[in-house]
Amino acid sequence: MVVRGRNLMVLGMVGLLAACGGSDRPAPAKLAPARITQIGVNSYLWRATLDTLAFMPMAQVDSNGGVILTDWYVNPKTPAERVKVSVFILDKDLRADALKVSTQRQELQNGAWVDAVVRAGTVQKLEEAILTRARQLRQGSVGDAS
Repeated sequence: MVVRGRNLMVLGMVGLLAACGGSDRPAPAKLAPARITQIGVNSYLWRATLDTLAFMPMAQVDSNGGVILTDWYVNPKTPAERVKVSVFILDKDLRADALKVSTQRQELQNGAWVDAVVRAGTVQKLEEAILTRARQLRQGSVGDAS
């Protein structure tokens, strides 16, 4: 009698579970590839930023807040100059205005680092490089999905 009661309980639970996941329910809509993310920001912009700045040492990386801050980087070809980059990803969409890049530059003068002007077009070139890489990543993932 106890076995039969347990069997009825199991059958009842299976019936409840079947009712919850019936095949007559519509499949969830797929998100556009530009919006697929498990982090707080657009995953293509995030990955593209990390790829683009991979040669620089990272000081802070926060995928939920969309913040990537590098430490000072000294190019071996110009040891009297160093740069630092800050990138803020502002949205979950893959859009140019979802990316904010800023740079700092310093020059070595008399043994001390002194703030210097960032060359014209540096920020725009970085933004273009990140956006180009993000588009490549997106195109690659669309190609892989088919």
